[in-house]
Amino acid sequence: MRVVIAEDSVLLREGLRRLLTDAGCEVVATVGDGPGLVTAVLEHRPDVSVVDVRMPPSHRDEGLRAAITARDKVPGSPVLVLSQYVEKQYAAELLADGAGAIGYLLKDRVADVREFVDAVRRVAAGGTVMDPEVVAQLLVRHRRDDPLRTLTPREREVLTLMAEGRSNTAIAAHLVVSGGAVEKHISNVFTKLGLEPSNADHRRVLAVLAYLRG
Repeated sequence: MRVVIAEDSVLLREGLRRLLTDAGCEVVATVGDGPGLVTAVLEHRPDVSVVDVRMPPSHRDEGLRAAITARDKVPGSPVLVLSQYVEKQYAAELLADGAGAIGYLLKDRVADVREFVDAVRRVAAGGTVMDPEVVAQLLVRHRRDDPLRTLTPREREVLTLMAEGRSNTAIAAHLVVSGGAVEKHISNVFTKLGLEPSNADHRRVLAVLAYLRG
């Protein structure tokens, strides 16, 4: 797995490089600013980029905006955001293309190296991995005509776990229900959100996006 790291802290950047290298990944580039990330993605076409949100010069949202630019130039390029902050506007924009291969984890809440490496691999494979706290902060409003309001509490719980990147098996284990029950809840979610079967769209990703926007 070929990885680009975008992080302005030299110590953290080197720590991530060593951690991922020890896990069997090939770190093809390490950069310290947004333009460097875009250049590295265009040059190396990595399997995944691990990106901090706040980088020079203003240390606000340059990393996240650069990740969006990189995905515009290399559609579907996998990105795992690793940050101390939730930048709501650009986080939602990063998720908006519906292509998957996106993750957003909070540095202070990453407690297990193996879980972090697993998250990197899942994003590289096209999955979506979201820290529950990120999901909670993005869910800030409900409109009267929001189809999410029609979901039952259990359906909403299943959709929340989907937004965290859980598989059907993991959701079933978490809720202590059968796999068939999870499939039924997910089918109901798709129906209530108006997501018809399609070869062109990934309904699971679209359902998560509808949830985050709602």
